[in-house]
Amino acid sequence: MIQDDGGRNFAAAGPAGTDPGAEPAAVRRQAGGAESSRANRGWWDRNADEYQDDHGAFLGDARFVWCPEGLDEAEARLLGPAAGLRGRRVLEVGAGAAQCSRWLAAQGALPVALDLSHRQLLHALRIGGADAPAGGGGAGPGSGTRLPLVEADARALPFADGSFDMACSAYGALPFVADPLRVLREVRRVLRPGGRWVFSVTHPMRWALPDEPGPEGLTVIGSYFDRTPYVEEDERGRAVYVEHHRTLGDRVRDLVAAGFRLLDVVEPEWPEWNSQEWGGWSPLRGRLIPGTAIFVCEHDGAAGRP
Repeated sequence: MIQDDGGRNFAAAGPAGTDPGAEPAAVRRQAGGAESSRANRGWWDRNADEYQDDHGAFLGDARFVWCPEGLDEAEARLLGPAAGLRGRRVLEVGAGAAQCSRWLAAQGALPVALDLSHRQLLHALRIGGADAPAGGGGAGPGSGTRLPLVEADARALPFADGSFDMACSAYGALPFVADPLRVLREVRRVLRPGGRWVFSVTHPMRWALPDEPGPEGLTVIGSYFDRTPYVEEDERGRAVYVEHHRTLGDRVRDLVAAGFRLLDVVEPEWPEWNSQEWGGWSPLRGRLIPGTAIFVCEHDGAAGRP
């Protein structure tokens, strides 16, 4: 799921019992795994409709877009040649409305779309067509593709060991969890040895800059090395949105510790055709600094790793 500039340009509505018109307060403070999960489940459930309305046209119904830069899996082939996807079981982590999974199904893959947000998965049903028969080969509304949809926390994947040939995530789960190593170990557990794992996140260097698409977004205002989470709170001090920062080195060390072999780190350049602004992403910033980091990895094949 591509987030909207880390969610930091969105004003999340407060939870039940709060003033729905009150703007959440943005702070930097510690937030643990349970608090982050609870806050982000609520945020995405409340904001899924607006998110899909605002970005559905860019994401498409059955398009695999890795990032706001518009890098498309059909051309990038980070999961490998499209022909090699046929018959492969693929887990999409943080699938949102399952646009990427729908594209995978159109290539003949056997995707499972997992997300924390019930409302996002309802959009997946809407796009896929609630009356679509299982086992179809098309993609899009009413096309005959019914994808397996799973509502679950990525920190505890409800699948057996070695259930999938590949896994992928376009801005899903990892930016929002306090314990990314736990998620990575879970992904490795459900992958077969040698299975590929590709995920995209906000480029870590963006955390030192304002979330602004214009020139003001090019000035460093904080430390890149400050890992204190970004939290939006309601008037009672309860977290309603949480995002966590990891440096580039942190991401690499987490992957190695989880038992992955890092094959590539892709930093998509801003394409000439893309004139849109997406939160803090813009043609101005995108042509000067990276906005996205994509990690291409594979299960190292070793037995007995955590």
